[in-house]
Amino acid sequence: MGIRQLNHAVLYVRDAARSASFYEDVLGFTTVLAFPGGAFLRARESTNDHDIAFFSIGDGAGPSAAGRSTVGLYHLAWEVPTLTDLADLAQALSAAGALVGASDHTVSKSLYARDPDGLEFEVCWCVPVELLEEGVEVSPRPLPLDIPREIERFGATTAGRLA
Repeated sequence: MGIRQLNHAVLYVRDAARSASFYEDVLGFTTVLAFPGGAFLRARESTNDHDIAFFSIGDGAGPSAAGRSTVGLYHLAWEVPTLTDLADLAQALSAAGALVGASDHTVSKSLYARDPDGLEFEVCWCVPVELLEEGVEVSPRPLPLDIPREIERFGATTAGRLA
């Protein structure tokens, strides 16, 4: 018996409709079910019933203190098929004022962003195993991400590890 993958995440947010709009407009998710106070969304290329759901708890909700003063989830990570997709999302996240960081983890190339409630998420492209350089150690500290350099190195449309 073994776990295969994460199927979906459910988040409490101030306004489910606002969160759904952000994930649709910026990340390309589609709403599969919406009702007052809730929304279920699916990523464009997903085969899941839904990948993320939001439930409203109201505008008076305080910010998440996870990692600062309470335990809790740090972030979710969404994987894209190509570096072109990652570059496109970098532009979309920047335009939305949501991009907060970008890192080269050797085995993956990652963008970090925050949704309208300040909840952090990651979007990454994973280097295919056959393209990983033998003997290269993964540093616990990420390097700065240079997407044009990575596109030159791996190709704009090279399918990532799970694509």
